[in-house]
Amino acid sequence: MKPSFRLTSHLPVAAFLAMVMATTGCQKSPDNADTTPADSTQPTPPIRQTTQTSQTADTSSTSRLDEQQAALTILALGDSLTEGLGVERDGNYPAQLEAKLKEMGYVNVDVVNSGLSGETSTGLVNRLDWVSQTEPDITILTIGANDAIRGLDVATIEDNIRTAVKHLQDNGSEVILGGMQIYDNLGSEYVQSFSAIYPRIAEDMDVPMIPFFLEGVGGVSELNQADAIHPTKEGYTIIVNNNILPVLKPELESMVASETD
Repeated sequence: MKPSFRLTSHLPVAAFLAMVMATTGCQKSPDNADTTPADSTQPTPPIRQTTQTSQTADTSSTSRLDEQQAALTILALGDSLTEGLGVERDGNYPAQLEAKLKEMGYVNVDVVNSGLSGETSTGLVNRLDWVSQTEPDITILTIGANDAIRGLDVATIEDNIRTAVKHLQDNGSEVILGGMQIYDNLGSEYVQSFSAIYPRIAEDMDVPMIPFFLEGVGGVSELNQADAIHPTKEGYTIIVNNNILPVLKPELESMVASETD
């Protein structure tokens, strides 16, 4: 029998979302099965997006930046939330982000989708050498949800994320860390310890952070697919415009400015 969940006033959105994730995981649905094991350590080729101008992105409040001439590579690195499980290729966040950036004047930007369904922090560390071949200028790193679903040791999760950040930095990439939140079934101590990983790493390693990657989307039924886990195309549009761009844009502006000095 499948467990049922009901969103109540005392259960936060992030808690509800992760409770559902705990029963299903960030896995392919039967209609779209992935033959890669959830804990696979085999390298998966990063996917370079071929995008058109996004029709759903809100451009009314975003002024066009000066045309960016130098080639710029952004690596989107993470699990199924990055991969865009269940949406068309132009609907995942890396594809929408590339289209949005081109609208803003970053005409030579390339956003590489290296999300892998079911990925854990350990699996991600094991494929760092592979994904680093893309030589990204900026990496948006969003990982840890699958670790928390399984109740894995918080210290191990943090160590893996720190290893990933350092590896990327050592290879010349600026890192933006996507924060995650989890449900309270594992107890308040685990919840608080897990949530504290991201701001602590961001401060210690001097990286900008997206406070909660799914802010404004997690737990909102009309912005998520039937599994109540993975965002729809419209949900990803909100994530790009409201959660990613406010953190990414200053990094891009600084990078472009340094190229022209």
